[in-house]
Amino acid sequence: MQFKGQLGSTRSIDRNHPDPLYVQLRTILKDKIDSKVLAVNDKLPSERELVEMYGVSRITVRQAIKDLENLGVLQSRAGKGIYVAEPRPTYEIEVVRSFTETAHANNRKPGMRLLNGAIIQADLDIARPLCLPVGSNVVFIERLRLLDDLPVVVQRDWFAEALAPGILDVDWTAGNRSLYAEFINRYGVVPARGQSTVSARLASETEARLLELDVPAAVLTLDQIAYDNEYRPVNVSAMAYHPVRYPLSLTQFRRRD
Repeated sequence: MQFKGQLGSTRSIDRNHPDPLYVQLRTILKDKIDSKVLAVNDKLPSERELVEMYGVSRITVRQAIKDLENLGVLQSRAGKGIYVAEPRPTYEIEVVRSFTETAHANNRKPGMRLLNGAIIQADLDIARPLCLPVGSNVVFIERLRLLDDLPVVVQRDWFAEALAPGILDVDWTAGNRSLYAEFINRYGVVPARGQSTVSARLASETEARLLELDVPAAVLTLDQIAYDNEYRPVNVSAMAYHPVRYPLSLTQFRRRD
């Protein structure tokens, strides 16, 4: 089927092609966006119009659009329709810069929701990187981090209770609160260096629900250990990132001999 209109000349949907119909439609729409036939902030034709244009079902149209939304190419605006999204920034991996600082550096609004805060006894996996005896009291804080009111990271932090006594008495439900800002301003503890491990895995059901992902879904993971200037451990972090809303980047330089 060929169509001329808002999208100009369209490629055909080939029912004998080995790719599913929604994959073909997804490719066609992505090509229109890449070639600027549909530019940033342009509104996509309605489901009904796309059904008529390409001779496919609403289910096919919805799956193609959903895939492009998951890729960050399209964006749903409540009550307005589907629009071509602005290219999403990537976020540099920096151990000693907080989520809040990174958000502000990218002109985004940070936010958070406290999921859990408790003093627990450290098992070997937590005690070892913090250089503590197994069973030592550590603070565990779990938060959902937001960018422009959208959930992007499930973050879990562990650190010695003695490092920041009384930190759970801070009102963690009020607006956005930075753990590193509390370390520095309240306790004089300055994270200065560290190490990170980046990976990916399937999201747990809880993570998928919090990050608004459809199961099964993949998340990017970042495990970090931060140290102060004396190489004493400050905290251990484990983060699960929305792969589209918060893509991670790493800048590297070739060392000159």
